[in-house]
Amino acid sequence: MFSRFKSSGSRSSASGFPFAPSQVLSGVSLKPAYYHEILESRPKVGFFEIHAENYLSDGGPGPFYLEKIRSLYPITIHGVGMSIGSETAIDRDHLDRVKRLVDRFQPEVFSEHLAWSTHGPAYLNDLLPVAYNKRTLDRVCYHIDELQDHLKRRVLIENPSTYIAFKTSDMSEIEFISEMASRTGCGLLLDVNNVEVSCFNHDTDPYDYLNNFPHHEVGQIHLAGHTLDENPVRPLKIDSHDAAVDQDVWSLYQHTLKLAGDMPTLIERDGNLPSLAALIQEAEHADALRKMMKKEVV
Repeated sequence: MFSRFKSSGSRSSASGFPFAPSQVLSGVSLKPAYYHEILESRPKVGFFEIHAENYLSDGGPGPFYLEKIRSLYPITIHGVGMSIGSETAIDRDHLDRVKRLVDRFQPEVFSEHLAWSTHGPAYLNDLLPVAYNKRTLDRVCYHIDELQDHLKRRVLIENPSTYIAFKTSDMSEIEFISEMASRTGCGLLLDVNNVEVSCFNHDTDPYDYLNNFPHHEVGQIHLAGHTLDENPVRPLKIDSHDAAVDQDVWSLYQHTLKLAGDMPTLIERDGNLPSLAALIQEAEHADALRKMMKKEVV
């Protein structure tokens, strides 16, 4: 098993895309409701992203339409069930099925979450947080090494959205993520909405978080909407992915671009699906901000 993954590919971009980030228009989530419209109208969009676990079957409508769309557009694959933060071993059957999916569709990027979602044989329908300490770090790094070794590619790991903190944590999230990337050679997927959600929930400054994030390891950015739970005891922001990107997140995105430079960006949407045109309009707004930031840098 690799202690630090090194890609043997010839891709020139740290993002995983085979060309410079500035040449990659922003992408959107691929949902079954959009299949026919995409194939009929072939909209101008940089790429589509799928959740791996929705396409693990060998047949059926999902893989059928994905093959057609993959022939027209780049795709990225976002895993939600690998459970790299679990205290138990990675499910080898699940890992094998994900590898077959990756080998079949050859995504520009494969990413996963810094979270756990399994307990023994049970799968939980959530992305649960981990404690930030050496024990967890060793376990997470071992699982990332296993994942990259099996897929034979560098993966991106996404910063989490969290609602609680653990007393057993003895390092910050930034320290944990930085050491994780350094030890495994994985890249990072910077979810800006997660930064807004977590910092609000923990009463910390999202701009300070971004300022200290290891930007040189970032290969992709996610933007999404969230929901405010206005509980009178303790209001929380929920990473719901069922609304348009919030203005606070757009502002953080602009700050992120100043720090990390131009980066392939995805508009995530999983609920209350809008029209495809509305989703692409958000991607176009992201592209306009990317273009504006590049002019400011020059």
